[in-house]
Amino acid sequence: MEKAVTNGHNGSSQGSVFSVKRVAFIGMFSAISAVLMFLEFPLPFAPAFYKLDFSEVPVMIGSFALGPLSGVLIELIKILIKFVIKGTQTAGVGELANFIIGVSFVLPASIYYRNGKTKKRALIGMAIGGAAMIVVGCLVNAFVLLPTYAAAFGMPMDTLISMGTAVNSAVNSVLTFAVLCVAPFNLVKALIVSFITFILYKRISVLIHSAGV
Repeated sequence: MEKAVTNGHNGSSQGSVFSVKRVAFIGMFSAISAVLMFLEFPLPFAPAFYKLDFSEVPVMIGSFALGPLSGVLIELIKILIKFVIKGTQTAGVGELANFIIGVSFVLPASIYYRNGKTKKRALIGMAIGGAAMIVVGCLVNAFVLLPTYAAAFGMPMDTLISMGTAVNSAVNSVLTFAVLCVAPFNLVKALIVSFITFILYKRISVLIHSAGV
C-alpha cells in the first residue's frame, strides 16, 4: 500500500475501466468474491439468517488497485453471479440491499485511499468505509430488508424481532435489532475484511500493476 508501489500507476488506475486487462481483473475479482459468498457462517450475537463471509475482501482489493468505479462494478457483478446461481427469496430486494451495503463500505474507503496511496490512508479509508457500512446497514435492514423478509415468508415483524431477542434479550424492536444485532455484525465484518485486505493488498497490487493495469 506504500506510495512506492503505486505512484507510477496513478494515471493507469484512473484509466479506462473497459480496457481488456482491467475488465479481466474486474471479472477475476468478481468471480472470487462470488465464490466466497457461498463460504459463510453465523455469528453468535446475530440471528442465524445473518451469515458472515469474506466476499468483500476481493472487492476492497479491487477497489484499491483499480479504482472506486471498478470496485462498484465488482460488487455488482458479484451480486449478479450469486443471483443467477442461487436465485432470490426476497424478489431481489435482499440482493439490492447487499449491494448497497457493500458499496457503502468499499466506495468511501477507495475514494479516500486514491487521493494519497499510503498504508495510513488505507487504514483510515477502511475505517471510514466500515463506519458508513454500519450506519447504512442498520438503515437498510430496519427499513428495507427486514420488512421484505417478513413479507416474503409471510411472518409478522415480531417473529423476526424475537429471533434477535433469542440472541440478545435487550432486542425488543426493529431499532434495537438494528443497533444490537446488525451493527455489531457489520463491525466484525469490517474489521475482518480490513485486516485481511491490509495483509494481502500490497503483494496483489504489485502483480496487478506489473500487468500494466
